[in-house]
Amino acid sequence: MPSSSNSASATAPSVSIIIPTFNEADSIADLVRYLRAATVGEDVEILVADGQSSDATAALAQAAGARVVVCPRKGRAAQMNHGAQVATGQVLYFLHADTYPPAGFLTDIRQALALGYRSGCYRLAFDHPHWFLRANAWFTRFPWTVVRFGDQSLFVSKALFGQIGGFREDLQVMEDQEIIVRLKTQGLFRVVPRTVTTSARKYLDNGVYRLQGLFTSIAVLYWLGVSQANLVRFYRFFIRKSKL
Repeated sequence: MPSSSNSASATAPSVSIIIPTFNEADSIADLVRYLRAATVGEDVEILVADGQSSDATAALAQAAGARVVVCPRKGRAAQMNHGAQVATGQVLYFLHADTYPPAGFLTDIRQALALGYRSGCYRLAFDHPHWFLRANAWFTRFPWTVVRFGDQSLFVSKALFGQIGGFREDLQVMEDQEIIVRLKTQGLFRVVPRTVTTSARKYLDNGVYRLQGLFTSIAVLYWLGVSQANLVRFYRFFIRKSKL
């Protein structure tokens, strides 16, 4: 059997990193540059699925080295589905525009899939030392669906993603948790015991305790069957700097 690292790299599945964006000009170039540096020599594409941003997001992402596709519909689920449709990788890795995966994340993902996991995510960390945010993130080490959200990123084979029909585009909130419920019915789901680091900016803009209370309320209302239209109204009314 081949033993060289080059041979191993040649047989590793290709990965498409899909980043849905809307008006992320302040941060997208830094993230793309980080991902490019972290994946030198790997069979990977960095694909920005832009929701028709009114700022320079698309141009900055492209200049930093990403492949940019402008999506026909705005909305995280629709943008991620469109990105997946045009992606070239055998594995899809969905990543928020304000979240940084750890060094070696491609190895983590490929190892998980090689071990028989069909999809997975990371634990979470915030880029701010507030004790409540640290406590909040600590709970993401557990396998409970209730603590699984898009900030933790998500990896899945392109074949399985297509098999389950992708993200539900009728969901503007909770689309990340809903797809994980369906993925778990298809096989083992891996929570990688390392962290992605996400921005605390929304918590700082809205108040740490206030925003967590609002997010918890939205989750409870979703599981109680409240309509998406009412959840979106709730989100837009209470959450400052909403991009829904």
